[in-house]
Amino acid sequence: MKHYTYQPKGVCSRQMDFDVEDGKIHNLKVTGGCNGNLKGIAALVEGQDVKTIKEKLKGIDCNGRGTSCPDQLSKALEEVSE
Repeated sequence: MKHYTYQPKGVCSRQMDFDVEDGKIHNLKVTGGCNGNLKGIAALVEGQDVKTIKEKLKGIDCNGRGTSCPDQLSKALEEVSE
């Protein structure tokens, strides 16, 4: 299992920590942001395929910011899957 830390940009959350094992995301923890929503996202992505989650979350916008915490997670997953 490999651990990753990502610093989101343009959103309320300040840090995303997660593990990837066999192409699956585990243990997502987000610092800052909308606590309940991010806990929900963490529960939904647990054990899911990195590629699938990356595709589903890419481009989601929060209040016209051009990005969102889910979109930032997709960017983090893009970086680790390269």
